Amino acid sequence: MAAAPPTLEWERELAGQGYTLVAGCDEVGRGALAGPVSVGVVVINAATASELAGVKDSKLLREPVRQALVPAIAHWAAAHAVGHATAAEIDAVGLVSALRLAGTRALAAVAAELIPDFVILDGNQDWLSAPVQADLGFFGDGCAERLAADPWRIQTRIKADMTCLSVAAASVLAKVERDSMMVALAQDFPQFGWEGNKGYGTAAHREAIGAHGATDFHRKTWRLVP
Repeated sequence: MAAAPPTLEWERELAGQGYTLVAGCDEVGRGALAGPVSVGVVVINAATASELAGVKDSKLLREPVRQALVPAIAHWAAAHAVGHATAAEIDAVGLVSALRLAGTRALAAVAAELIPDFVILDGNQDWLSAPVQADLGFFGDGCAERLAADPWRIQTRIKADMTCLSVAAASVLAKVERDSMMVALAQDFPQFGWEGNKGYGTAAHREAIGAHGATDFHRKTWRLVP
């Protein structure tokens, strides 16, 4: 039996509590051996937004369907962005901090347009709400001051990508953008099959790393070969 599609039920509950601008947030690429971790953010006016047909957790959609949904999501959202943290940044600061970095970049991008009142974060780990170091300079143009003056509330929700439409939409944007990055990189590194595996640890990918060595796009602090 197919799972029920995500809805705006919780987003509308939040609007009823006074959180009008609700952001759904989801990450992709956490378990890959190569490429960035990417975080999608989709902000909606939860009091007025309508349902958006066809959107599900990105893992449940075929690649052409995900790609076709991107323009509809962009039109539907009040603001949207995808942030990335590179493999080198993952190696330098660790995965959780890199997720925070990617999420911070995405939220900084949407904050240039509007600042959400509430962020729904998929999963059970809040990797987003640790203080941002002011000297990292990721916000630019006064965004850091705006964010500090107007903090949002963050709450994790298990399987939010399956139940909350804003989070599912964010997962689609993040997946499509990260996948396109890996397909582009595959043209320069065809031996790793990134156009198909998107940097994840398939047997063929691990064998290629063993044969050719790691690139600067691999997470070199990870166990890349058996």
